[in-house]
Amino acid sequence: MVSERFMGGRGDADGRARALCGQPREAEGEDVSQSGEARLYVDLDALAANYRLIAGLAGAAQTAPVVKADAYGLGLAPVARRLWTEGARGFFVARVGEGVALRKALGPGRPATVWVFDGCPPGAAPTLAGAGLTPVLNSFTQIDDWGLHAISLGRQLSAALHIDTGMNRLGLRPEEARALAFAPDRLRPLDVGLMVSHLACGGQSANPMNDQQRDRFHKVCELYPGVPRSLAASGGVFHGRDYHLDQVRPGISLYGGGPFAAPEPRLACVATLKTPILQVRPVFPGETIGYGADFTATQTLRIAIVAAGYADGVLRSSSPGAYGSLDGQACPLVGRISMDLIALDVTDRSNAQPGADIELIGRHVPLDEAARRAGTISYEVLTRIGARVARLYSGDVV
Repeated sequence: MVSERFMGGRGDADGRARALCGQPREAEGEDVSQSGEARLYVDLDALAANYRLIAGLAGAAQTAPVVKADAYGLGLAPVARRLWTEGARGFFVARVGEGVALRKALGPGRPATVWVFDGCPPGAAPTLAGAGLTPVLNSFTQIDDWGLHAISLGRQLSAALHIDTGMNRLGLRPEEARALAFAPDRLRPLDVGLMVSHLACGGQSANPMNDQQRDRFHKVCELYPGVPRSLAASGGVFHGRDYHLDQVRPGISLYGGGPFAAPEPRLACVATLKTPILQVRPVFPGETIGYGADFTATQTLRIAIVAAGYADGVLRSSSPGAYGSLDGQACPLVGRISMDLIALDVTDRSNAQPGADIELIGRHVPLDEAARRAGTISYEVLTRIGARVARLYSGDVV
């Protein structure tokens, strides 16, 4: 284990940390913090603190992190390895390919159960079995395909059953799950080790549908005695013990997003998106800024142009109304966000100079607040951060 802290432009340390995290985009020793580009700083110690908080809330229930979509855009390998070091022994991904990548990232020295939400898509059984992945089976067809593959291998294969209690996405309807419980031969080739459902309104603390789904799930699970149950994602964790059951599956709150679409003070800031000022320029009354000439200055302004845009994942819907932060001071966004550039009002910010960093997400621009101003949710803000944004890691890098 290596601990690296980013203290300004420590190029050699940055390179070692990135190499350990498997970031091939950046050359060894390259000082990306001084490259004039946007960077996403990922604090792995903050990630670990959030994991410990959630595990503490979950009590005796297993805490199995959700690391789909490249760990919500923060980097699958470094995130999963650090969470494993903190005690995680089960992970969830969405796609079969994500499960294969996670298994490779963890390596043989970090044993863990990897569940795949997509289940067993057509033709995927050999890949799932070969990588030691556990599908969350969503239909009779998937159950039969996985069971036939188990028979062909001459051994039972692990599986979870997904029960749809009201989301109407993937999963067996309650009546299908009841029929399956009375057809034990259909499940005989499988080792069903988990029952899964998902709250449609888990991000709404007072929505009565949460209790309705929980109760439906309990009724179905009674037909599968002794099989562990998992219902709660991040929202469910913070709903309380009635939702924790045997396993919780935190996602966004591990990465610093509040469980109810608002900042949660107990959660540490994990992701900080920064980008440098490229130019500071005057704009005079009557002049416009950006595409479409949507913004017209009514007084003389001092405008900073920064190196980020929607190609980096900063949503166009963020304008108008969003802001960046310069040394903790808010700088309103003006005009439209373009592919590579954003304009910010720094009229009263004497410290706004080319090369100075603007924070777009972080302690001064909370993730949930940035999402609200873009008219979306924190999940989208993180997962949209583009591939050309360098990921830099601080804390204990495994």
